[in-house]
Amino acid sequence: MAGLTVAAGRSPVAVRAKRRRKAPGPIVGLCFVVVGAIVVMALFGPLLVPHDPDAQNLGDIMAMPSGQHWLGTDILGRDTFSRVVAGARSAFLGPLAIAVGSFVLGNGLGLLAGYRGGRVDALIMRWVDFMWAIPALLVLIVAAGAVGTGYWPTVAVLMVLTVPLDTRVVRGATLEQVPRPYVEAAKTLGVPDRRIMLLHIWPNVSPVSVANSFLVFASSLGALAAMSFLGLGVPPGTPDWGLMLSESQPLLFDNPIAALAPGLMIVLTATSMNLIGDWLYERLSNRGTR
Repeated sequence: MAGLTVAAGRSPVAVRAKRRRKAPGPIVGLCFVVVGAIVVMALFGPLLVPHDPDAQNLGDIMAMPSGQHWLGTDILGRDTFSRVVAGARSAFLGPLAIAVGSFVLGNGLGLLAGYRGGRVDALIMRWVDFMWAIPALLVLIVAAGAVGTGYWPTVAVLMVLTVPLDTRVVRGATLEQVPRPYVEAAKTLGVPDRRIMLLHIWPNVSPVSVANSFLVFASSLGALAAMSFLGLGVPPGTPDWGLMLSESQPLLFDNPIAALAPGLMIVLTATSMNLIGDWLYERLSNRGTR
C-alpha cells in the first residue's frame, strides 16, 4: 500500500529537486538584495541621505572617507555617499522605463510578425533591419543636438532604439510556436487570433522575453550612464552615477572612492539584473516540468 502511495505521488527526491529549482541560490539571492536596495534608494533616497546631495562645502573638498562623510567628498565638497544614494533614482527609473516600453512594444510587434507572417512580417522586419543598421551612438548625439540634452529625451530615444531587439527576439520565439499542434488546434476551434497570440503563444515565449527585458535594463543602465558621462544626459550638477564618474575623474588619485563608488554601483546593478534574468529564464522554462 505504501509502495502504491509513493508511486502515485511525487517521490521525496523529486520534491526536493523541484524546490531546489525554484529557490534562488546564494548568488542570485544576493542579487535580489542589491536590486532591492537600489529600489529603496530610488524611492526613498531623499529620506535616507545624511547630507543634502547638492550642498557644497568648499572648505571640505576632496575629503577622504570619515565618520561625517562615509565616502568622502567630491571636488565641490558635496557628500559622495548622499549623491550615490540620490543617483539611484535616475539609475533605476530610466532603464526601467526603457525596459518596460521596449517590452510592451517589442512583444506586440514580435508576436504580430511571427504569427501573421507574409507582408506584415516583411514590413516589421524591414523596419527592424533599418533600425539595426543605424549607429545608436550617432542617433543619440544627433537627437541631443536636435532637441537638446536631457535625461528623459535620451530615455525616449534609447527606448525606440531598443524596441527592434525585443521584436526580433520575440518574433524568433513565436516562429517556433506557430507550427505546433496547440496553435493549429486553437485555429481549428475558431479562437480569435488576438487570443491565440496573447493567451496561448505568449506564455510559451515569455521566458526568453522576460529574460531579455532584464538584459535590456542592464544595457540601458550602461548606455544612460555613458551619455551622462559624455555630458549628453542629465544636467550638470545632478546626482547621477554616470555624471559622478565624469566629475570625479580628477579625484582618481586623490580620493579614489569618489570615482569608484558610482562605477561600482553601475556594475553591481547591471550584473545583478543579468543574473536575476538568467534565473527567471530557467524558472519560467522549467515551470511545466515535474
